[in-house]
Amino acid sequence: MFALTQRLALVLALAAFLVAPAQADGAQELRAYVDDNTQRLVEKLNAERGLYESDPEAFYVSMDESLREFVDFRRIAARVMGRYARQTTPAQRDEFVEKFKRSLFDSYAQALVNAEEFRVNVKEATINPQDAGRASVEMEVITESGNRYPVVYSMYKNADGRWMMENVIVEGVNIGLAFRDRFAQEMEENRGQIQAVIDGWSDAVESLKLDEEVSQS
Repeated sequence: MFALTQRLALVLALAAFLVAPAQADGAQELRAYVDDNTQRLVEKLNAERGLYESDPEAFYVSMDESLREFVDFRRIAARVMGRYARQTTPAQRDEFVEKFKRSLFDSYAQALVNAEEFRVNVKEATINPQDAGRASVEMEVITESGNRYPVVYSMYKNADGRWMMENVIVEGVNIGLAFRDRFAQEMEENRGQIQAVIDGWSDAVESLKLDEEVSQS
């Protein structure tokens, strides 16, 4: 159950890309906006437990519909690929974006079915004093048994001036960096064959075992 609880914290962090783009101008407005959308996210995730059990594909479609208008997955996937993104074709980049999204759902959705109930306390937002287009939002995932897991959303303003998620840190573990390191490792193991890495990405995410890394942090 402990490992499942850790996975639940990761599910919330990774699925937190559901938070809609914010138009808030200051830290308090940003905190309030993220809090409002995060509570809606918690309700949605809890409501989707039954859907995942009865129809996993419908669960994926439901989540994907919520994500597509608010998340620049192409930006996120490009960061995961890092310097290797320059070696890909447009078709490969499109394929990896889809693989990346699906791997998150397939790897962590089971936690929604088995983990205990939880709530989220959004604590504060901090605008980067050196860059007003960057911010962090601190929060806690609190389980029914009282365990607390710190989560930090890294956010940025896009070209339209809207706040969007760009990374998540769970109990000190940088999720985006962990995925990028894994991609680089897969490139080495596959001798630079980037299509092989894309094809096997779902297995790579599962073997990453981020829940164990978080629990050891």
